[in-house]
Amino acid sequence: MKTKNETDSLNELIITMKKKRAYELDLLKNQLHVGCESLRPLNLIKHVFHDITDSPEVKHNLVNSVIGLGTGFLSKKLLMGNTHNPIKKVFGTLLQFGVANVVAKHTDDIKLIAGNLLKRVFISDKAKKA
Repeated sequence: MKTKNETDSLNELIITMKKKRAYELDLLKNQLHVGCESLRPLNLIKHVFHDITDSPEVKHNLVNSVIGLGTGFLSKKLLMGNTHNPIKKVFGTLLQFGVANVVAKHTDDIKLIAGNLLKRVFISDKAKKA
C-alpha cells in the first residue's frame, strides 16, 4: 500500500507536469503566431524589400543604373531634341538605351576619368593665376 508521502509527491509531480505542459503549449502557440505572421504576403514582401535595400551591392548597382538612365535620357534630349520624325525617335531611343547601358556598366571608370579631368582643370586654373 502506498503511503501518504508517496501520494503527495506524485500529486506534486502531476501538478508540476501540468504547469510545464501549459507553459510549453503557450510557447508553441506564440511560435505558431509568429510563424503565421511572417508568412503573410505583405510581411514577405517587406522582408524581401529590406533584404534588397540593405545589400550594398544592390545599392551600388541601383545607383549605377539610375546614373546610366539619366545620362541616356540627357544624351537623347541633347542630340535629338523634340523631333516629330519617327525614324529619329527610334534612333534616339536606341541611342538612349545604348548610352544608358554603357554608362551603367562603366560608372566607376567614368567617375574616375571625370575626377581626373576636373582636377586637371582646377590645377591648370590655379597654375595660370599663379
